[in-house]
Amino acid sequence: MADPATYRPRPGEIPTSPGVYRFRDEHGRVIYVGKAKNLRQRLSNYFQDLANLHHRTRTMVTTAASVEWTVVGTEVEALALEYTWIQQYDPRFNVKYRDDKSYPYLAVTLGEEIPRAQVMRGAKRKGTRYFGPYGHAWAIRETLDQVLRVFPIRTCSAGVYQRAARSGRPCLLGYIDKCSAPCVGRISPEDHRDLALDFCDFMAGETRRFEKRLTSEMTEAAQAMEYERAAKLRDDIEALRRATEKNAVVLGDGTDADVFALAGDELEAAVQVFHVRGGRIRGQRGWVVEKVEDVTDAELVEHLLQQVYGAAEDGDREAVRDAVPREVLVPVMPPDPGQVTAWLTGLRGSRVDLRVPQRGDKKELAATVLRNAEHSLVLHKTRRAGDLTTRSQALQEIQEALDLDSAPLRIECYDVSHTGGTYQSASMVVFEDGLPRKSEYRTFSVRGPDGDGARDDTAAMHEVITRRFKRYLADRLRSGDVELASGEIDPDDAPPEDTKRFAYPPSLVVVDGGPPQVAAAARALAELGVTDVALCGLAKRLEEIWVPGDDYPVILRRSSEGLYLLQRVRDEAHRFAIQAHRKRRSKGMVASVLDDVPGLGPARKKALLSHFGSVKKLRAASVEEIATVRGMGEATATAVVRALAPSGEREDAVASGEAERR
Repeated sequence: MADPATYRPRPGEIPTSPGVYRFRDEHGRVIYVGKAKNLRQRLSNYFQDLANLHHRTRTMVTTAASVEWTVVGTEVEALALEYTWIQQYDPRFNVKYRDDKSYPYLAVTLGEEIPRAQVMRGAKRKGTRYFGPYGHAWAIRETLDQVLRVFPIRTCSAGVYQRAARSGRPCLLGYIDKCSAPCVGRISPEDHRDLALDFCDFMAGETRRFEKRLTSEMTEAAQAMEYERAAKLRDDIEALRRATEKNAVVLGDGTDADVFALAGDELEAAVQVFHVRGGRIRGQRGWVVEKVEDVTDAELVEHLLQQVYGAAEDGDREAVRDAVPREVLVPVMPPDPGQVTAWLTGLRGSRVDLRVPQRGDKKELAATVLRNAEHSLVLHKTRRAGDLTTRSQALQEIQEALDLDSAPLRIECYDVSHTGGTYQSASMVVFEDGLPRKSEYRTFSVRGPDGDGARDDTAAMHEVITRRFKRYLADRLRSGDVELASGEIDPDDAPPEDTKRFAYPPSLVVVDGGPPQVAAAARALAELGVTDVALCGLAKRLEEIWVPGDDYPVILRRSSEGLYLLQRVRDEAHRFAIQAHRKRRSKGMVASVLDDVPGLGPARKKALLSHFGSVKKLRAASVEEIATVRGMGEATATAVVRALAPSGEREDAVASGEAERR
C-alpha cells in the first residue's frame, strides 16, 4: 500500500486549466482516468486525509504510484480525450459498463462493393450501418425474411457468393426472388448499392415513403390490367407492414430518441436504454455497472453517454446520425450538461436535445425503461451472489494452498502444443478476479535456439516464459521504474507507449505440466531476476499442484473451488494453444506442399488460396479450374494437381485433366 504523499505533485505544479489526468500503479499501468474543469482543484481532492476519502477512492490512491495530466483547450475536448483514454487503457478503477448479454444487430456492410445484410455481434466496424440492437437473432432473421421481398439485397457469405459467381448459378435465394443475384450479373453493383441504401432508409424509419411508392405502382399495374404484378406488389406492401408492426408504436410524433434509466445501490447499478426511431422502439440494451469509485448518478449518466455514443465518432455521417438521435432522455442530468450537449451535437452535426422528461408519453416511457432496469438489477444480483462468493472462495483457497501474501487477482497460464515437435505454438491466457480476460490472451510461435523450434516441452516453456518476462522487464527499464544490471534486456523490446500494456506482472503464473515444466519456468524467472511472481504447475493425470523446489505436490480436495478454478485456467490455456497450433500448422502444411511446385511463387500461392478459399477446395479442383486463376498456366496447374493429389490418385488426376483437354 503506497502513501499518496510520496507522489503528490508540489504546490503550483498543477495547472488550473481544463484537462485529463491519469493515475498509474507501480508497474506503470494506468488504473484511473479522469477529467476536470480545473486540474489543480480536482487533483487536490485526492491528496487529502485518507480518512476523509470514500473507501474505493482510498483504495485507488493507495494503489497508485504516480499521477500525470494533459492540458486541453476546452471541457468538451477533455470529455472526448477522457473517453479515448478509457477505451485505450481500460483502467481498473473507472466505471465499467458490462453488457448483461451480447446483443445482435442487423448490419449492412456498405463498405463492401456488394453490400450484405447480416446478423452481427461484437465491436462495430467502419463502413457498416447497424440497426438495433435486437433482443434475439431470430427477430432479425424474421424481419429480413419479410423485407427481402421488397429489397432483395445480398445476405450470403463471401464463400457462397464467390462459388455462385464461379459457377454462374445463383443460390436458392436468387431462384425464389429474395436476392437480386449480383453474383451472376442480374443486377449491376451500382443498382444493388442503391437497393441496399433504400433498405437502410426503410430500416431507419422511412417506411411511409416506400409504402406510398409501392401503392402507386400497384394502382398503375391494376389500371394497366397487369394483375399478376399488382398482386405481387400488394403482397410486398403487406410484407413491409408486417415488418413495421413488429415494433410497437410508443410515440405518435415520429420521435427519434434514446431513453435511459438507472437503478442501483451503493455497489452496483443497472442501466437500460430504449432506442426509439420514428416513434417505434427499434432496440433495447442493458448494462450492469460496478461502482469501483465514489460516483453520483449524474456522473454515472455522463460516463454512460460517453460509452454509448463515443464509438460513433469513428463512423461515417449516416452511421453517426443513426447512433446519435435528436433527443437523449436521461433520469438525471450530468454534472455539466452544457459540455455533454455540445459534444453530442458535434458528433451528430445538428442539435441534440439532452433533458429529463417531465410529463406526457415520454415520461411514461421513461418509467417503463426504469422498471426494466430495476428488474435487470434484481436478476443480476440473484445470479451474481453465488458466482461472486464462489470466485472469492476459490482465490482464497489458492492463496492458502500456495502460501501467497495475497489472493492471486491476476493469474496467467501457459501451455505448449505441437505435432511431433513441429509447428510448436504456446498460449498465455489471463484470468482476473477469477474470470477470463480474453483481450489479454497471447500466443507465441516457439523458435528454439536455431529457429527450428525447441528440443522438447521444457525448452519451449523456458523460451516462452523468458520472452514474456523480458517484455515486462524491458518496459520497466524504459519507463525508469527499475535499474537492471543485466545487459540482456533491451528497452526497445517493450511495446510502444500508445499500445495496451502487455508487460505488467501477474500475481501467479501457472504452467500446464509437472515438475519438469515448473522447473523450466522457474529457471527462466531466476535468470531474469524476477522474484515477485508466484509460480506453480498443474499436472493433468492426478491434478497435482507442483511448486518449484518442493519434492511433493500440493493436493487440493476434488471438490475444492480453488482446484476447479485452476483446472479452468489450465483447460483454457490448452484450448487456446491447440487453436494457435492448428492455425499455424494449416498454413505451414499448405506452404510446404506448394513450395515443391516448380514455377509457383508467393504471389501465385496467394492467388490460388484467395480464389479457392481453402486447401480442401483446391485439392478438389481440376487442372482447367486451376488454370483459370490469374497468372496460372496449364503446366503449372498440372503440377499443382500432381502435388496436392494423394499419391495413388496423382497420375489419374493428371491423366483425367489431359483427357478432358483433348
